[in-house]
Amino acid sequence: MEMKKMKEFELWLEFEEVDPGNWDIENDFANIHVDLPDGRHYGINVWTYKFFERAIKEDQLTGENLNGLYLKPPDLFVKELTRECIQKTIEDLLKKGDLEDVLNPSVK
Repeated sequence: MEMKKMKEFELWLEFEEVDPGNWDIENDFANIHVDLPDGRHYGINVWTYKFFERAIKEDQLTGENLNGLYLKPPDLFVKELTRECIQKTIEDLLKKGDLEDVLNPSVK
């Protein structure tokens, strides 16, 4: 499989801008923005793996989503909410293709 050349991008991370230092980097969610030099802009909802488990438990307790029978996923799961983790993740995804094609392409 041919790898595409990585595109440069700018990254805005909610957890750096909104109440920095008060996020659980392994068990939380955040919004990020990815800006590409060609003018494309992406708003991406990111969850950590641990937050996925937490969201299911919260739905079971609150009765949401048929008591946790299903869960509407975010755009992306990551190990932790850190600039390093997300930067590497976006770099790798861009090597594979356009974000609109590599992030949850089954739902358009």
